[in-house]
Amino acid sequence: MRDGGGRPLEAVLFDFDGTLVDTMELIHQSMRHATGEVLRREMPREQLMANVGQPLPVQMKAFHPEKVVELLESYRLYNDEHHERLIREYPDVAASLARLKDAGISIGVVTSKRRHSVELALNSFPSLREITDVFVTMEDTTEHKPRPEPLLKGFEKLDNVPPENAAYVGDAPFDIAAARAAGTRAIAVSWGAFTAEALRKAEPDYLAEDLDGAVDHLLSLGN
Repeated sequence: MRDGGGRPLEAVLFDFDGTLVDTMELIHQSMRHATGEVLRREMPREQLMANVGQPLPVQMKAFHPEKVVELLESYRLYNDEHHERLIREYPDVAASLARLKDAGISIGVVTSKRRHSVELALNSFPSLREITDVFVTMEDTTEHKPRPEPLLKGFEKLDNVPPENAAYVGDAPFDIAAARAAGTRAIAVSWGAFTAEALRKAEPDYLAEDLDGAVDHLLSLGN
């Protein structure tokens, strides 16, 4: 792990899927349905989830570059229909984020999800909408993680917070790479789509096993 520097923390950006909201089974079942319906193939969970964290068209292209449109349509129809049944809440997320807000730290969400899908999740968990200052979704940038543009858009929306005075928290190696490219601290969390071992290989500044542990670390930065 790296030490992440000693600049005071002004803002924290969070990934969404697998970090703040448990959509892992929703994503897995939607992927399984789409690839089964369109490609007539059964794929292992590891393969279906290998690119979670990148935009959905990128993930579908990895399955079959000539059937991206069909895969997307199948995935999205299933995902919308089964959203409420399969989405889950991680415990005490709002309370953990409130600790950052109470310390005067701004909070943003930067995700590769479509705005429509984010809104569905926020309807299920309205406290996340209330506590988050800005949202950056797939439609807000032309480049996506692991490139830095989505994170930089988040910092811009937060009154141009300097990246070196902030951090990005996510559950995928793509998140760590995006944080590095954006010049901000990279905090990995091990309860999402990727194992702790895979995240350690990406060399985050810090790897957290629960959200309170991540917040404890964030609050200690710069002190």
